[in-house]
Amino acid sequence: MKGKVLMLSALAVLVALPALAAGDAATASAAANLVLKKYYMFVAMGGAIGLGLAAGGGGIGQGHAVNGTVLGTARNPALSGKLLTVMMIGLAMIESLVIYMLVIVLIIFYTNPFHI
Repeated sequence: MKGKVLMLSALAVLVALPALAAGDAATASAAANLVLKKYYMFVAMGGAIGLGLAAGGGGIGQGHAVNGTVLGTARNPALSGKLLTVMMIGLAMIESLVIYMLVIVLIIFYTNPFHI
């Protein structure tokens, strides 16, 4: 992560270098901010894609859990109460992973890692 930030900082300096040589600090700052905004957009898109994958994977996992519980209940109806309890705990754990991903994405969106 530090290497990527260092690389982005170096790229911002290289973009701003001609304006600094001309003595125009406002133009240099604007050029550096433009580069950082572009990379912040990629971070936002990555977060959205990651959240989509987490939600899709969680949905698939929950579908398999419900399928297994229904099949188990069909085979042995006497165990339906125990199977339902175990399934609900499993569904809560699967859902918590998706919520953790949502929290990570919201932190990335609202903390503005490039300080623009």
